[in-house]
Amino acid sequence: MKKLLLFVFIGLSFAANAAFDDYFESKSLRIDYFHTGDNTRDFYSIDELMQEPIWAGSKVNLIDPFNLGNYKFMVFDDSSNTLIYSRTYSTLFSEWQTTEEAKKTVKSFSETVICPFPKKNVRIEFYTRNKKGVFEKKFEYLINPKSYLISRERKMEHPIFTLLKSGDPNVKIDVVIIPEGYTAAEMPKFKTDCQKLVSSFFSCNPYKDNKDKFNMYGVEAPSEESGTDNPGKNLWKKTVLNSSFYTFNVERYLMTNDNKTIRSIAANAPYDQIYILVNTKTYGGGAIYNYYSLCVTDHYLGEYIFTHEFSHAFAGLGDEYSDAGATYQDLYPAGVEPWEPNLTTLVDFDKKWKNMVEATTPIPTPDEPKYYQKTGAFEGAGYVAKGVYRPAYDCIMRTINFKKYCKVCTSNIQKMIDFYTK
Repeated sequence: MKKLLLFVFIGLSFAANAAFDDYFESKSLRIDYFHTGDNTRDFYSIDELMQEPIWAGSKVNLIDPFNLGNYKFMVFDDSSNTLIYSRTYSTLFSEWQTTEEAKKTVKSFSETVICPFPKKNVRIEFYTRNKKGVFEKKFEYLINPKSYLISRERKMEHPIFTLLKSGDPNVKIDVVIIPEGYTAAEMPKFKTDCQKLVSSFFSCNPYKDNKDKFNMYGVEAPSEESGTDNPGKNLWKKTVLNSSFYTFNVERYLMTNDNKTIRSIAANAPYDQIYILVNTKTYGGGAIYNYYSLCVTDHYLGEYIFTHEFSHAFAGLGDEYSDAGATYQDLYPAGVEPWEPNLTTLVDFDKKWKNMVEATTPIPTPDEPKYYQKTGAFEGAGYVAKGVYRPAYDCIMRTINFKKYCKVCTSNIQKMIDFYTK
């Protein structure tokens, strides 16, 4: 029986690789586009198509099964109309739409999706999750991979170094770490900061038990000046990624809109996830699902921030605290189940973690010590005190310096690890 199962597994693996080889080359198609709109509308338009030399993703798990994020990207073989690749993700644009500014003006954001480089014509489709939580088709575009208009130019080549090498990028989670606000003279500090944060990251489960499923690389991309922009203090620095505090007017929210530079630097290494390290002592950071993570290096909470933010970008986990000072409005509307796997409005709790709750634990779960070690539905999460629930009393996704993920977050991180490494 064991031999039979082994032959079946090998057969399925060959079939999956054959399917990849039928449709794709082991390179990447990078699609830069503009995402434009206001608080109720959004539009897509193509900016630039590029061929990049590395495909680091799985050659087996080509279709996204998770249904997370605010957006979906689908690739169809044009001649047969077969779905051959898909991914879900979020962006800064979706967060901006919930701000007061989005009610008053229209903005465009640069965004990117990546897929294996197709051998034949493909049709790409973009979907936006509407206010009811349902994906709606917004845009489609036909791509001829033989077009001479697809750029092969390598725009920002830099040396890379390996922090952790566990194996073939196609069956590992590849994380590329990019420096922000490190001058050329500070590249040794960048390497030291990477080693410190990566070491801390792998001291925490479930990442600790899955260390052999990760590859991690750093890119030596220097900035002209050290640090980052802080508009509230009238500090402006010439840095390679143009990051800044006060994103959406939240002091500690440190992000960047320079999407094309991020992607051009990341392309120096195999990557599934992008992590930006910012050379500053000021507290801050951020991360968006399948977009990028960002962490400060010299604050005493840097190690906590590094792990917390990665779990947003990698596993789509939501924040479980309620006192963020965020400027979002109606981010989790009543009557709609959040897509984040660790948040619920109890509208469709059966599809969340209800199966992990003991029969004797009430839902909603009272804020009482006897339930603090239980999995339940504790009110207060997603930046609001009422109406959104989290799975545990405490977790890395809730409290600064807390050392453990709850059972629900751990389970969802593990599912994502398994998906990437098949």
